[in-house]
Amino acid sequence: MGRKGLDYEDLNENVKKVQYAVRGELYLRASELQKEGKRIIFTNVGNPHALGQKPLTFPRQVVALCQAPFLLDDPNVGLIFPADAIARAKHYLAMAPGGLGAYSDSRGIPGVRKEVAEFIQRRDGYPSDPELIYLTDGASKGVMQMLNAIIRNDRDGILVPVPQYPLYSAAISLFGGSLVPYYLDEEANWGLDLVNTRQSVAAARSNGITVRAMVIINPGNPTGQCLSEANLREILNFCYQENLVLLADEVYQQNVYQDERPFISARKVLFDMGGPISREVQLISFHTVSKGYWGECGQRGGYFEMTNIPPKTVDEIYKVASIALSPNVPGQIFMGLMMNPPKPGDISYLKFATESKSILDSLRRRAQIMTDGFNSCRNVVCNFTEGAMYSFPQIRLPQRAMDTARSAGKEPDVFYCLKLLEATGISTVPGSGFGQKEGVFHLRTTILPAEEDMPAIMSSFKKFNDSFMEQYQDYSKL
Repeated sequence: MGRKGLDYEDLNENVKKVQYAVRGELYLRASELQKEGKRIIFTNVGNPHALGQKPLTFPRQVVALCQAPFLLDDPNVGLIFPADAIARAKHYLAMAPGGLGAYSDSRGIPGVRKEVAEFIQRRDGYPSDPELIYLTDGASKGVMQMLNAIIRNDRDGILVPVPQYPLYSAAISLFGGSLVPYYLDEEANWGLDLVNTRQSVAAARSNGITVRAMVIINPGNPTGQCLSEANLREILNFCYQENLVLLADEVYQQNVYQDERPFISARKVLFDMGGPISREVQLISFHTVSKGYWGECGQRGGYFEMTNIPPKTVDEIYKVASIALSPNVPGQIFMGLMMNPPKPGDISYLKFATESKSILDSLRRRAQIMTDGFNSCRNVVCNFTEGAMYSFPQIRLPQRAMDTARSAGKEPDVFYCLKLLEATGISTVPGSGFGQKEGVFHLRTTILPAEEDMPAIMSSFKKFNDSFMEQYQDYSKL
């Protein structure tokens, strides 16, 4: 009998090219060790609730009532749920006549999209059109949908920051495109170097690649930097000059841990610039309920907003969205609640504000604890995590460690991270999974472990690292 359609040899080659380090070799080994009884600290993925963050009370109350609307008919419902949660549940159920178990519009519930548009207008100071906002199963689905629309063949290139979140490299491979890297400058706190970016575009074009879009991640993943307004103006001018679509991954916009560079959206800066550029640059902006102080990763709520996209293109994007019939409805409700949280004067406001501030204040402290902890270690240097949920320290590996790793068939940073995992139970992601300059090595860890556990985790890391460096130190060079 001949080979079958799903035999490995006959799979789509693009599927085989996909790599996603966040759930790669390190994660699989960590899962094996966990099954064997070892305590594992999964810092490989930005998954706040899995690391002990408690859900915000108000959104869970509202969604609980939406999931079980018969509770609204119980005469004692007001003894368990606050009146504003009850009112908000009725508000969303009125928007979804079939309840949470029925398909919605393929773009998402119109009333929730209106709440997203109102949030965007409050944030940016410019009106937003709900018809150009699509709700998605997390931001990742929106990113993949847009990349699928942009990439036509392997000669189409997407400019992606390096280090980058591997969703982008994986999706570009899956859709058969070409990743065009532009390197962030670690010495300048992971700043953007447009000279380098122009060189990357020129090199790609000389190889026959049509560069069609540019990705920015602000605040950065895995690097944690926040783009200034001046940075964003440079980027938008660059996209205007080079005729590039700008894909603005802004999912960490609530996660900012310093005051010098608050989050500012690419959309606001674009409209502030005025003139032809504000009408010409094609911009797609992404957001999610998975990050911020909500951390509702498992709910899979997200959106993308289209700016300056031609109506016929919007129609095609709608057509593709309709293939999946509907984004998940509970996730849409969470997105509506994130965009339209309790306000001053509401019964639940004080509790919501207190919970939110507690989470963000703790994340700010944890960012500092982790940065200081890494910088206290031998041969480790780490920029401060200005935003997002990650630290990305550089590990200066001795030559003997690199040689030992390669003789074992491993990348040096993979070798280091595996040794770290085996010794401490700390599950990280090697920097090679995000891209890095040749001969430079990093790892990514979240700042999400519980604050009270942070000193012990950093002490465990330091003990391992200093022992590792001592073991592999090349004394012939001393």
